[in-house]
Amino acid sequence: MQLTPSIPLKAFGIVIGALLVLPTLVVVPMSFSPGDILSFPPQGFSLRWYRFVFTESTWTTAIIQSLKIAILTTILSLVLGIATALAMVRGRLRLTGPLQILVLSPMIMPLVVLAVGMFFVFSDWRLLGSVGGLVLAHTVLAYPLVYLSVSTSLQGSDESLELASASLGGGRLYTLRRVTLPLIAPGVLTGALFAFTMSWDELILSIFLSGPTVKTLPVRMWEQIQTELTPALAAAATLVMALTITLILVAAWIASTRRKALKS
Repeated sequence: MQLTPSIPLKAFGIVIGALLVLPTLVVVPMSFSPGDILSFPPQGFSLRWYRFVFTESTWTTAIIQSLKIAILTTILSLVLGIATALAMVRGRLRLTGPLQILVLSPMIMPLVVLAVGMFFVFSDWRLLGSVGGLVLAHTVLAYPLVYLSVSTSLQGSDESLELASASLGGGRLYTLRRVTLPLIAPGVLTGALFAFTMSWDELILSIFLSGPTVKTLPVRMWEQIQTELTPALAAAATLVMALTITLILVAAWIASTRRKALKS
């Protein structure tokens, strides 16, 4: 049977995807090694290093701080992203194109350039080595993701429902809370997931802006690489990867559900 062109193309995509992902997945079995040094294949199976990561103070502190920073970044990014998307899509502002380029510029700016600039600015603001400083820095990267997701949902939603609410006496806040936000809820949730994921595994900005008492999990992993290569590093990497993949799959499922709903 002759194959259609789409099947070889899909097969090629699967192979390329496997080549990109499999080297990363090698970390997972290494995290269950009972030994003291990273090795592949592992010589046995043990949860020793997962227990270590969840009980040793430097690792647990890094996990808690990463979660705190990611949650605060998500909240701040949602507030800014939703407000900007409403202004750009529903407000019909002038110079929308240049403004959108400005909003999205952190996505194309080299991270090292952003990190160096933020280092000097945050140093003057006395925000280096603080949770607030890391939240602001991560928000710079996460905010455009929320804006893109929410603005796409707004463009695909029915504006006449908002106009109907306004014509029936609904104020702006009432219409926003009871009509607009429910309509764009999938986009908001997708943006929130991407913002959390970005903050959860961000390294470059965190290296520049972290301090002795405030370190994210990726920074703690980076420091571990500089000193010793124990399976604790693989266990922490597996945790980061597992949460990241889970959130991305949830976001993809939400986007797929949204597209099917729009088609129907």
